[in-house]
Amino acid sequence: MTCGCSHQKRWETAFNNNGVDLTLIKSVLDRYRNQPGSLITVLQETQAIYGYLPMGALAAIARELKLKPSKVYGAATFYTQFRLKPVGKHLILLCQGTACHVNGADRIATALCEELQVEIGETTADGVFTLDTAACLGCCSLAPVMMIDGQAYGPLTPDKARAVIKKIYSAESAVTGEGETA
Repeated sequence: MTCGCSHQKRWETAFNNNGVDLTLIKSVLDRYRNQPGSLITVLQETQAIYGYLPMGALAAIARELKLKPSKVYGAATFYTQFRLKPVGKHLILLCQGTACHVNGADRIATALCEELQVEIGETTADGVFTLDTAACLGCCSLAPVMMIDGQAYGPLTPDKARAVIKKIYSAESAVTGEGETA
């Protein structure tokens, strides 16, 4: 039974395949299909495959695990470890914990937003960086601190944060050959 209202249509539209190759998660779904309580593990493994949780994959997970789509979507949006949008090649997590906050995390956020020309939660136009925050990175002695691809950087000043970004961009340019002159 469906309600036929506009909410139902939005769910159907949001949960369509959208060009996602669901064969990539077939083995995950096969492995956990009949295992109650496996939703979080399936979401984690799915995100490891795609780098985020595509809506089409969430629909497949709901269907294969015999769960309501709202339950799957609810879990994916409740836990901060999950992302519903693709992220850049390098994920920057800026700590917002107490130690970082009182030591100037807001100034670091401003510098990073200016340097990357994005807001918190956005990805740079070139897809190299995604800037996000974390409640705490557990590196209080380095406050304020950010983590990029699992590497902690701190204690930071706005200039040090900008320098880290420039260094990574420089390494990216060297790898791709961009920025070379003839």
